[in-house]
Amino acid sequence: MRKLFQASAAALVFMALPAVALAAGESKPHCTPGTGKAATGKPIKVGAIHGNAAPGDFSSATRAAAAYFACVNASGGVHGRPIQYLVENDQWNPELAAQAASKLVQDQKVVAMVGNASFVEMSVNAPFYAKQNIMAMASGCAVSECFESTNIVSTNQGPLASSVGAAMHAVEKLGAKNIVCVGLAIPSVGNWSCGAVEKYMVGKGLKASSVLLNPGAPDVNAALLEAVASGANSVLVNLPAGLAIAFLRAAQEQDLRDNYSWTSSTPLYDKSVPAALGKYWNGKVYVNAELTLLDGKGADNQLWLKVMDTYAKKDDPRDTFSQSGYLSAKYFTQTLAAMDPSKVDDRGAVTAAIKKISGLRSDLMCGPYYVGDAKQHMPNHAGMMVVVKDGGFQKVRDCYEYEGPYFKPLVDAEKALGLR
Repeated sequence: MRKLFQASAAALVFMALPAVALAAGESKPHCTPGTGKAATGKPIKVGAIHGNAAPGDFSSATRAAAAYFACVNASGGVHGRPIQYLVENDQWNPELAAQAASKLVQDQKVVAMVGNASFVEMSVNAPFYAKQNIMAMASGCAVSECFESTNIVSTNQGPLASSVGAAMHAVEKLGAKNIVCVGLAIPSVGNWSCGAVEKYMVGKGLKASSVLLNPGAPDVNAALLEAVASGANSVLVNLPAGLAIAFLRAAQEQDLRDNYSWTSSTPLYDKSVPAALGKYWNGKVYVNAELTLLDGKGADNQLWLKVMDTYAKKDDPRDTFSQSGYLSAKYFTQTLAAMDPSKVDDRGAVTAAIKKISGLRSDLMCGPYYVGDAKQHMPNHAGMMVVVKDGGFQKVRDCYEYEGPYFKPLVDAEKALGLR
């Protein structure tokens, strides 16, 4: 196992990424208040862990964070120093996830983790991060431990918030009375997120149930049969994009489109999805968007796109996880830049500075970003809705707050911080 880890999960080190050629007269993006000249001096070490293997590739978050840090370094760095970004792939393997965290935190002595995106690493490493007094400013949280930890905070919402947001839309706009939530039988993922949908529906005096697929051998046809047998009049697909597409294709083979309303959590908000689904689903699949639209015209979203075009590879995804990775890296850089330059290598000082973050805003998120010294972190719990339409996506609902018992402590924390 150790040899496998060393061979296929070795750290990727990003000091700077190859720039994509810009059009004539187009300037490079500027990512710090620095000199505009390439940063020099002793690097500030920052780590990250993503998952890239079955059931999916979450590396777009760390790729975007790497692109932003490359922009930072080219723009003058943080206090004139470059950021050295060390990235590990846990391959969705708990043992590799633990080894990766140990390597980055204890061996490389990174001052923070930024852009983490994985199903398993947060479950495994949340207690370790707390013990080591290091913050993970994540970008692809998917498990309960990620949102219910003292030392992890993410710019993405994860499946619970996104699924509840989709369920709200199904009830309020599509007439859903009985929702079946289709998810993965991964501890702290499917039962946690689909369970929150059930609690939301019960709170509305309505009905809900869950169908959870085995992630090791997912049978979408069996799951579809179970969903049909549930008696629901609305189907909520809470799966990674590839599995979600396979599930909807199975429903198409049975011509079930008009028998239900169809919603999905954020993974289906991917530019490749409309073409993969085809004309059959045109105007019928409503998808929750955790962050702003991928073609949003806001200044921050436009800077994300320019950073990716300049410092990322052409085939690096421009998706929600990428937006989230960019935003986590930006907020981390701002936090470091506001610190005493003599303290940026002090992990304890960096952790304390991150926990003091409050009220940061971006057109990428519907609400403010904050951290605080708390046992639960989910600053992003409002979103938008889009529908698959004419080979793309069309926005059908602007920013709205999610309801349900899970969000009450978050709202209370925001009131205490003066954010509401």
